[in-house]
Amino acid sequence: MLANIVGYAAAICMVCGYLPQAIYTIRTRDTEGIAMPTFLLMGAGSLFFVIQGILIANWPLVVTNTITTIACIIITAIKIHNHRHPRKHNSE
Repeated sequence: MLANIVGYAAAICMVCGYLPQAIYTIRTRDTEGIAMPTFLLMGAGSLFFVIQGILIANWPLVVTNTITTIACIIITAIKIHNHRHPRKHNSE
């Protein structure tokens, strides 16, 4: 019982801590401060936690990391797009 409570508390903290920044990045498309290797490793880690959660039937782990994995995929796509098509900044 205590392990479930701790798992749900961790899930809530992770989503509440990660999602606002992810939403901001997705909305503004500002990926300048994101280090791609670190972000890709975090995304891979989230994906592995989804798999682990499925294997051990830990649904807070699955839900939390599914959310972070999806956000990571979206932000990575934005980062790649921004790298290929840099915005021209007007210095006026």
